[in-house]
Amino acid sequence: MPNDQFSIGTVLDPTVTRLALAGLRATPKTLPPQLFYDEEGCRLFYRITGLPEYYLTRTEWSLLSGIALRIATAVPTGAVLVEYGASHEAKAARLLAARDRSGARVFASYVAIDVAAPALQAMRTRLAITSPDVAVHIIVGDFEQPVTLPESLAGRPRLGFFPGSTIGNLDPAAAQRFLELARDELGAGSQLLLGVDLRKPAAAVVPAYDDAAGVTAAFNRNLLVRLNREAGADFEPFNFAHRAVWNDVEGRIEMHLVSRCDQVVRIAGESIAFVEGETIHTENSYKFTPDAIRALAESAGWTLRDRWFDEARRYGMFLLAAC
Repeated sequence: MPNDQFSIGTVLDPTVTRLALAGLRATPKTLPPQLFYDEEGCRLFYRITGLPEYYLTRTEWSLLSGIALRIATAVPTGAVLVEYGASHEAKAARLLAARDRSGARVFASYVAIDVAAPALQAMRTRLAITSPDVAVHIIVGDFEQPVTLPESLAGRPRLGFFPGSTIGNLDPAAAQRFLELARDELGAGSQLLLGVDLRKPAAAVVPAYDDAAGVTAAFNRNLLVRLNREAGADFEPFNFAHRAVWNDVEGRIEMHLVSRCDQVVRIAGESIAFVEGETIHTENSYKFTPDAIRALAESAGWTLRDRWFDEARRYGMFLLAAC
């Protein structure tokens, strides 16, 4: 008889369903990291950023606090700050607070681009209270796809902002494509401030993706909870273990969900079989050398204007200028 499990009262998200099926039909199985960021995924990620093992966020915040004024002097007053992957304003706020010698805000407008619509709406509400003199524009979308900036901002100087070493979540070809898209979107004369996690021994990196409290594991498994809700799946999340491993050849951390047993999961009525030990590859996080970032930027039409590192050289901020 036909399977009618999802025929009554079920509303699937077609985009989530399409992405899930495309990845889980593949060999090896994968899921795209943008599916992490539903409302609960965003909440869990912000918990991750405060964990003792997760050095990236606090190191980047410290760097931003030290260089915000220097960045502001490189940007004309009245400029537009365009943040890619902007589901929270905390980092951008360090730049938005910059003022010129007359006391005017350097950045009069802020464009936030992210796939997480609820987070963007909440951010706009907060900024209306904390920074009412900044014009806030939100764009719900995937920054790996072309984005059209608001026409009202045409001709204004622009600084792109891509923090969090999110560039490391893209494979090398996708990272170059993103930088090319950003150059075209921001336009001639624009600049881009890029946050980058630097290559270091595996022992210093892996705990940031496999914390003792298990928050990253919950973040990884929440992806399955989302598929249950939005793609008509029937995952048992705790049938999958979280695994973070360092791939030295590729220079990246990999996150996986590992099937604890032989099992069959249904997604929108389609059966997907897993054998014990089989993984779903959910995310990469590439780590870079400064020379690799320079080469990547130049391949995408940017030049390196300046760079800053923390004392331990674990993390860097790179200011790029469009060629």
